[in-house]
Amino acid sequence: MIKKQYLKEIIIAATQQRSGASNTLKDVIKVQSWLNLYAMVNPAAGTATGIDGDFGPATEAAVKSFQKNKQQPQTGIVDAGLFSVLSQPMQNAFTTKAAGNDLRTIMVNTAMQHLANAPFELTIKGQSNSGPWVRSYMDGMEGTPWFWCMGFVQTILDQAASQLGKDFRALMPLSYSCDTVATTGIQKGILSRYTVVRSTPSLVKPGDIFLLQQTTFDWVHTGIITAVNGDLFETIEGNTNNDGSSNGNGVYKRVRNFQKSKLDVFSIQSLV
Repeated sequence: MIKKQYLKEIIIAATQQRSGASNTLKDVIKVQSWLNLYAMVNPAAGTATGIDGDFGPATEAAVKSFQKNKQQPQTGIVDAGLFSVLSQPMQNAFTTKAAGNDLRTIMVNTAMQHLANAPFELTIKGQSNSGPWVRSYMDGMEGTPWFWCMGFVQTILDQAASQLGKDFRALMPLSYSCDTVATTGIQKGILSRYTVVRSTPSLVKPGDIFLLQQTTFDWVHTGIITAVNGDLFETIEGNTNNDGSSNGNGVYKRVRNFQKSKLDVFSIQSLV
């Protein structure tokens, strides 16, 4: 894979504990982030806590709650082993080989694999679009200005292509910009405009990438098409929500009506 930031998100440099001599701001924030991500999927677990880099009594209590939920000794200490359990969702998403023998199938299954492990953003120090998942998709970048829908799409494409020994950059440049990718598609003749998509939906295949057009040369959101049914695209999208926002809080499976929305489609066929 080209995008390897996730490797930094699944390890800590040393054991972290209340008032520990080996504590670091960066690693404590990682611990607190994963505790909160666990709480988002398990709201009754008691692991939600502040993300401030201070391993105090609240963080210790949250760690003990996590250990209790995982039926482990409640020490309140996070060593490499426990952090591996905390970050297991990311390990599952990035390191499990997706089923399939062709790029389109692997692309869809990789997206579903990430979805199943509940990627969400966090708000850290007042900045949305933050946390381990965002940094992994955005190559270390995070914070309110960093919309991460294209980062998600390119990560899935990279992971799927790498499984077949391919480099996704033969298809598009590494970018976090919908405009850059769409413009590349126009230049290569592999971006179908929404009017063409509406009249000839058979052009669109699972694994292709939709780009939501705001104006003729301005695109504001993107995602992966997993199926085409009638007038509908089934999709998996990052940085969205149940309303289809272009700046939501996680990875969601959605349905979009391409006859009513301006959805241009970037074909991955030339990389297949």
